[in-house]
Amino acid sequence: MRTTPEPGKRAYQSTEQRQSETIEAVVHLCAEQDPSSLTTARIAQKVGVSQGALFKHFPNKSSLWESVAGWVAGQLTTQVFSVADQYEQADKALEAMFLAHIGFIARHPGIPRLMLGELQKPGNQPAKRIIRQTLALYRQKIVSLLHRGIEQQHITPSIDTEAAAVLYIGAIQGLVVQAMVGGDIASIEQSAPRIFKLFSASFRETSHDPKE
Repeated sequence: MRTTPEPGKRAYQSTEQRQSETIEAVVHLCAEQDPSSLTTARIAQKVGVSQGALFKHFPNKSSLWESVAGWVAGQLTTQVFSVADQYEQADKALEAMFLAHIGFIARHPGIPRLMLGELQKPGNQPAKRIIRQTLALYRQKIVSLLHRGIEQQHITPSIDTEAAAVLYIGAIQGLVVQAMVGGDIASIEQSAPRIFKLFSASFRETSHDPKE
């Protein structure tokens, strides 16, 4: 992730480029420190601009956090949902989405801290609303895939799809928390296939060969 442009290039960057650079800097910094302690001065320093220049592109810290949350939501849609959409068979789509999500977090370890930090804040700020909406959309995606799997007879019809969606998301969150506790976020990519295998054992149709 590049956050410091080459000398002499900054003056020619567009507003969109500078906003994108700032968002990436925030995501990177959230991997290094508690997002709640992250100041605009530290962000500006990371990007290599003054605070005044930073506020030309983001009127206040709330608008910056809203843009960061929007970026996260967009990345989840393009990098995670799109992977699932490549598979017609629902159980394969669920697995692909699970692994893609874990890979996304491994590449951007600051995102879980950022999302959790926003969800813990009081009130209903724009960034918090975006994250909540994204999580709701994510849950709906899982439920939809589970219903498709039932229709395809790859997933048992007796499954509680809502509970399974909670378990699916919880498995990802649990992996991330354990990796953060251990200080080795990269390890989640090695653990993810085994965790999904345990999860998938709970929903496979008994007549379906799990090796397929």
